Amino acid sequence: MSVCRKICPLLSAFWPERRAITRRIVRYLVMALALMALSAPALAQDRGAVERQFRNWLAETVLPRARAEGVSRKTFDAAFAGVTLNWDLPDLVPPGTVARVPQRQRQAEFSSPGKYFSRGAVGGAASVGRQMAARYAKTLAAVERRTGVPGRIILAIWGRESGYGRASIPYDAFQVLGTKAFMSTRAPYFTDELIAALKIAQAGHVSPRAMKSSWAGALGQPQFMPSNFLKFAADGDGDGRADIWNSEADTIASIASYLSAHGWVSGRDWGFEVTVPASVSCSLEGPDQGRTIATWEAAGIRRVSGKPFPARERQAEGFLLMPAGRNGPAFIATPNFFVLKAYNNSDLYALFVGHVGDRIQYGVGDFSAHWGAVGGLYRSDVATMQRALEAQGHDVGGADGLPGFKNRRSIGRWQEANGRTATCFPEAGMKGVLGR
Repeated sequence: MSVCRKICPLLSAFWPERRAITRRIVRYLVMALALMALSAPALAQDRGAVERQFRNWLAETVLPRARAEGVSRKTFDAAFAGVTLNWDLPDLVPPGTVARVPQRQRQAEFSSPGKYFSRGAVGGAASVGRQMAARYAKTLAAVERRTGVPGRIILAIWGRESGYGRASIPYDAFQVLGTKAFMSTRAPYFTDELIAALKIAQAGHVSPRAMKSSWAGALGQPQFMPSNFLKFAADGDGDGRADIWNSEADTIASIASYLSAHGWVSGRDWGFEVTVPASVSCSLEGPDQGRTIATWEAAGIRRVSGKPFPARERQAEGFLLMPAGRNGPAFIATPNFFVLKAYNNSDLYALFVGHVGDRIQYGVGDFSAHWGAVGGLYRSDVATMQRALEAQGHDVGGADGLPGFKNRRSIGRWQEANGRTATCFPEAGMKGVLGR
């Protein structure tokens, strides 16, 4: 009550007619503070109990499965020596708790796609990439001969993923994967990745404590998840190991191995920036609406460079790509663009890689068309629009609040059906119509 005697008169000066309410508010505050003080040691005690459950889970669940997949007890013990749970990782669901219901996505505005292509990010990746192209020319040429994947594309991915090995990759992979496998919202997935990491250590590619990852468990300079390491990591320097943490040659070979295995078509480009006349609907975008590039050309689509499409490309399939709808650059993408998306399922990521690769090798400048000042909507607003489009029979690719190609073209089709100019991108003015 001493706290109330000090605070209540101050609050009552502003709320003289509600002194009783003021006293109750202060009492609740005092009780809440007391509960917080009492819960701190309890929380520490609970964490200690969870840590013990973690060690038991490792011994009773992970070890038997690891042994069945060829991992020795020696490797297992080395991997988890001194490892404790990392309570700072996202999406954790400790034993005895339930997953939080996602809050309305107010925190996540999406802005113009152009911000992904900031001058510093693109220019820096290209500038350092050119240095790396000269430094590792022999390795890149050998890998390109073997896999068909151009060196410029390998370099652009390397630069995007880890700054050509200069970015910090600070986490202990076994702590991250162990924590997420034990108590995350995607525990089964991370359990599989944890077993894969143990198999990497068993094979001697890297010692357990040197197996560094991102906070999500992605490994080394190419940022492979452990299961992808086992499938695609390659020995580029001939020492019998695939060391994607310390070997640039292994990193280069591994990125090429991944793209080759996912269907990179040798001799084809990733895409071309183009102009799209008004007579060609932006709703024709997407990898399921391909046409020969000659057909797109006959419809009036032209390269912004003024050059004709290469002869080897004209009779091959191409796809309309408009990441900002009518509010930014447009492209005719080849199947190789979607191989880049297999590395990271984002149109902007794949476009960044292709563009930086072109700048590294050909010295091209910025895109010809400017990115419009679009965006600024909350993801929750876009998700509301997506659900409204779904209710009308459109396939928007899921109500995730992100303007993927299915969402973009669905907006374009809705605009055309309602007598509007098709822009194929979510806009604030649509909230009052599609947001109901």
